[in-house]
Amino acid sequence: MNMREKPINTIYGVIETLEYIIQYSEKNNDPSGYFAALYQRVTIKVKEEIENNYFDDGPRMEQLDVLFANRYIDAWVAHKAGTPISASWSKAFELAADYWPIVLQHLLLGMNAHINFDLGISAAEVSRGKKLDELHPDFNRINEILSSLVHEVQDNLSVVWPALKYILKWTGKIDDYLVDFSMKLARDGAWKFATEVSGTSDEELEACLSRRDQRVAKKVSVIIQPGMIAAAVLTLVRLTERGTVPEKIRKLKRAR
Repeated sequence: MNMREKPINTIYGVIETLEYIIQYSEKNNDPSGYFAALYQRVTIKVKEEIENNYFDDGPRMEQLDVLFANRYIDAWVAHKAGTPISASWSKAFELAADYWPIVLQHLLLGMNAHINFDLGISAAEVSRGKKLDELHPDFNRINEILSSLVHEVQDNLSVVWPALKYILKWTGKIDDYLVDFSMKLARDGAWKFATEVSGTSDEELEACLSRRDQRVAKKVSVIIQPGMIAAAVLTLVRLTERGTVPEKIRKLKRAR
């Protein structure tokens, strides 16, 4: 793929590259495009908030956004090229080819890898040579934006399959299933991981990242096997989901 010939160093470049992934996914019936569509919407929102001076340090937050997004984009490109990637993303992309995961599960797989693994690394990297604590207020602000993912997942899926939200609420599993992957939880875990990465020597860094990667990859089982009742509901949803992969991607992208 030639999409990485030029480095991505602006938030606009991120949005443009995500559009490439979305279009590629639509053309190739690739469910990994679900996450790219949702991620592009969040990135556009971050860009708007930077322009609105929502953050203490807008340029630093654009840098964080770019570092963060590049980890996902690099993983996506490497997966398509058949080269090694993190266990977290490997699990997510591997399951993208499976028939059974519903759109909600595909989105949560991407969120798990990107937030629980990539975000802490990116936060530590953007603070290299500086005090990590100086980033904390803006880190919490960007996570307030990212937390909208959980709500948008439900809203977007009501567009793809309207009865899903009501069925999950009826079974009492919507909170249990989503809260474990909510940004409130992930924010604290990502910051703790950023602190760990920041305080780890270069010699020990690879082992530190590997341990975290393996822990995050294991969380995939909670998404794919959420319990007997939720699993039965998700199977029903999958069997009655309507629309092709490209149609679902387009609905996720334009839903507001």
